[in-house]
Amino acid sequence: MPRIVDHEARRRELTEALWRVVSRDGVEAVSVRNVAAEAGCSPGALRHYFPDQKDLITSAMSLVSERVTARIRALRPSGSTLENAQAHCEQLIPLDAERRFEASVWFGFVNRARLDPELEELTNGVHRDLRAFLAGLVRAMGLDESETGGLHALIDGLSMHLLLYPGQVGPREVRERLRAYLERLLRDAP
Repeated sequence: MPRIVDHEARRRELTEALWRVVSRDGVEAVSVRNVAAEAGCSPGALRHYFPDQKDLITSAMSLVSERVTARIRALRPSGSTLENAQAHCEQLIPLDAERRFEASVWFGFVNRARLDPELEELTNGVHRDLRAFLAGLVRAMGLDESETGGLHALIDGLSMHLLLYPGQVGPREVRERLRAYLERLLRDAP
């Protein structure tokens, strides 16, 4: 009897193997051979799903974006404007192990994309999508869209602090900084 394979699930598993390689050894260690070894399969089996390294990397970058989007879509408005904005923004910041892992992989790829026009196009697209999401969030808060840049910069900065200085900055402090910023935006709104 032929084996039924969920190709999407298998692609996701292989993509997550790439994430582990990046997280442990850095983007420079990404190769079909290394990712196949991490996934416990042959390079040929990996190439069945990803014809080349670029396709594998593109898939890995897209999966980060898909996961963040899924978390945001799963949120249900249940509190004040401030609480809802806070909940949405927190999905973009590496406040737990899963999000730290995703963010470290993402920033590794963003750095690599500076040297690869195709990957740069993908990261720029995600950046534009994030900016549009934050603009919508700012509008939903009843604020002028000009506040989008400041919120975006804060989220990026808090994310980098958590990734680069985990012993100095923790999730609690980041949540407090984010909340204080959102409170100030709402308080100073016309």
